Amino acid sequence: MKKIFLILILVLAILGINHKSYAEEKNMINAKKLVVYFSKAGEQYSVGNITEGNTAIIAKIIAAKTQADIFEIKLKNDTYPTAYKALTEVALQEKKTSARPEIADKIDNFADYDVIFFGTPNWWGDMPMALYTFIEANDWTDKTVVPFVTHEGSGLSSIPSKIKTATGAKVLDGLAIYGHVAQNERDEAEENVINWLNKLGL
Repeated sequence: MKKIFLILILVLAILGINHKSYAEEKNMINAKKLVVYFSKAGEQYSVGNITEGNTAIIAKIIAAKTQADIFEIKLKNDTYPTAYKALTEVALQEKKTSARPEIADKIDNFADYDVIFFGTPNWWGDMPMALYTFIEANDWTDKTVVPFVTHEGSGLSSIPSKIKTATGAKVLDGLAIYGHVAQNERDEAEENVINWLNKLGL
């Protein structure tokens, strides 16, 4: 009798865990979502001169697949060079000084969103400093952040952990995708996004 009772408790516990996971998944699916990203056109490594940034392409795919709103972080005074090497030098200097470039706009209803897809190129193993400006201007309490990064070999680096530290939010597994895939292999890029979203239950 005691053995049957223990088995019954175990079954109920398993069902409870499964029910909770399903509820959490449904909550994530129905959550209000926002895609925030920073992206640069101009001369980029391995893809040449581009008119739309790599991260922008992925951001738009994510927004379309999740029915999320979308917001591009832009500098108030964008003096970044369009030449690749010169841009990397400016990016490195900003990183060394922990610069906080002023951004052009803000999101007045940021508090309304539950899930924030956060997109960035990988600059020297980090985000462009303008993304920290955005992070520090907003309240991340009770937010879930989902990072996505475009790169040409550096992957996610420590960007998810930097986002975690800067926001204090829950950070889900990120997507790292090559810039040349975003630019030149759109079907593959879209497939990568879909597989990632499915894995996260989003």
